[in-house]
Amino acid sequence: MLTKRIVPCLDVRDGRVVKGTKFKDIREVDDPVELAKYYNEQGADELVFYDITASHEGRKLMIDVVKKTANEIFIPFTVGGGISTVEDFKEILRAGADKISINTPAVKNPKLITEAALRFGAQCVVLSIDAKKMPESGRWNVFINGGRLDTGMDAIEWAKEGVRLGAGEIVLNSIDADGVKNGYDIELTSTVSSLVNVPIVASGGAGKLEDFSEVLTKGKADAALAASVFHFKEIEIPKLKSYLNEQGIPVRMEW
Repeated sequence: MLTKRIVPCLDVRDGRVVKGTKFKDIREVDDPVELAKYYNEQGADELVFYDITASHEGRKLMIDVVKKTANEIFIPFTVGGGISTVEDFKEILRAGADKISINTPAVKNPKLITEAALRFGAQCVVLSIDAKKMPESGRWNVFINGGRLDTGMDAIEWAKEGVRLGAGEIVLNSIDADGVKNGYDIELTSTVSSLVNVPIVASGGAGKLEDFSEVLTKGKADAALAASVFHFKEIEIPKLKSYLNEQGIPVRMEW
């Protein structure tokens, strides 16, 4: 049985790790390189780095921070934000990233998913989806530009289409649950997990140990991503992994 992954997320703005609630009320946390080193030592299975304002501001990702971070860690490293061409993929992968996450650029140019997958392999292409449930329709819509713009697209259909186009993994983030710490969106996660044949990384809502076990079992997620509970040491990764192991959930215990 494949082990489930625990993935800290570094949302970076102006060279500093930040965290907000439902993509608002952003506050500064720490230096990304130092935090990445800490998570590497703590036993994180992977690390995700998002330049959260790059797409909204129409600029390239901060390549120097990526290089410094990659030099300090020995676990898989996913990078996203401001990556809109195959050449951007090439540059970030050369800087030390293992996978590239695309959100806004994928919606605006779906062919980018296929072009990148053909050139670098599907395993390098991560489709990140920011989804919000719409009260009037009961479905989840895809939001882009850091959660600022509702595309009107159905998130579940977009996940299926993204995989068809060549994405090798999906990071599925619930805007409703983001930073609230009331648990992951199990319905959204399990629905997408049941419909696609690539790994699903659940994001948004982690607040306690039980939230992780729930999304990795009921939610059928392959990995659980979290930020603030790790950043502020409300949950420490070794303790989380011991808990999951006790629950019979396979996790990597040696690091």
